[in-house]
Amino acid sequence: MYILITYDINTSSDNGQKRLRQVSKCCQDFGQRVQNSVFECLVNNSDYIRLKSKLLSIIDPQTDSIRIYRLGKNYEAKIEHFGIKTSYNVEGELLI
Repeated sequence: MYILITYDINTSSDNGQKRLRQVSKCCQDFGQRVQNSVFECLVNNSDYIRLKSKLLSIIDPQTDSIRIYRLGKNYEAKIEHFGIKTSYNVEGELLI
């Protein structure tokens, strides 16, 4: 399943800055950053449940927000990109 994660973490306190770093690191473990607070992730159902659980354990629901968009299987037809392209095809070949 292809998902898009966006988040807004209140960084007015030191603890908020720590939560921001933790949310970012968690998202990087599952996907690719495409904007400052936006990640694209290709996950299976169990990874999705683990990712969501980790994110919910990090944030403060009184001051922070996370949105997860499930784009499904035919995600390529649902994404339009304009401007410089800095991402890669997650299902394409990776040469090292």
